[in-house]
Amino acid sequence: MFAVFRDLIRYNIEFAIGLILVAAVVIFACLSFFAPVDPSLIYVTIPDQPPSAQYWFGTNSRGQDMFWQLSTAFRNSLVFGLTVAVLSRIISIAVGLASGYIGGWVDRVLMFINDIFVAVPIFPILVLFYFVLRNHMDSFTLALIMACFGWPFDARLIRSVALGLKHREFTRHAVFAGMSTRKVLMEEHLPYVMPIVFSTFMNNMLWSIGMEVTLAVLGFTNINNPTIGTVLYWANSHSAMVVGVWWWIVIPVILMVMTFIGLFLLAISMNEYIDPRSRLRRMGV
Repeated sequence: MFAVFRDLIRYNIEFAIGLILVAAVVIFACLSFFAPVDPSLIYVTIPDQPPSAQYWFGTNSRGQDMFWQLSTAFRNSLVFGLTVAVLSRIISIAVGLASGYIGGWVDRVLMFINDIFVAVPIFPILVLFYFVLRNHMDSFTLALIMACFGWPFDARLIRSVALGLKHREFTRHAVFAGMSTRKVLMEEHLPYVMPIVFSTFMNNMLWSIGMEVTLAVLGFTNINNPTIGTVLYWANSHSAMVVGVWWWIVIPVILMVMTFIGLFLLAISMNEYIDPRSRLRRMGV
């Protein structure tokens, strides 16, 4: 994997730009650990102050320092996206590898379940879960629910790779050597699908953060927990653009666009690296 990252940084400018953008947002999010006040508290500063030397990102109508609130909001949103992506990758890897390698009735059952989750409309179900679990719908609970719906497309992609690996010579040697199915999948096949896992990981973070922002702006999450979506929810509730508090919306949107562009560039760079022809063309071969 280190060789992959080295080649991507060296030969793929999109990957380098995406890495810089994401790193900048991550560093900004990590500053929240040094916040002088609790970002969830309200009316701790003078409301509606524009960006200045004292308040870099200004203050909002709720009397919160936007710099520290946004730092915490992006930290929570990134952690949320990471949680969804990691949990859904575990499911997609397990289903995809097992389905492709074992085949038979296992493949039919797993792909039948996969197709059901593909056909299910996710957004109405998430709204329904909010009304059912309103008093218990924290970020981790929402991440668990979204992870259960974020794996089927990627599982089918991993399965297609596993079907090809199943008939490769090294797989037959591993079986003849007495390796168990679990060992074949984890030690022989998993390294081959890791570039795909990384690419879909970035895409899944984009999807989960975007879905969280949508739900939060509409008020279908815990609006008291600072995230990108809840910041925009409170800005909309206080009519920030109408009353002239433009920085309450503009700055979060700029940072969010940076995050999404960075993750998107990382994803497409990894997709290109998976294709041998594109990779060799980048390297000038």
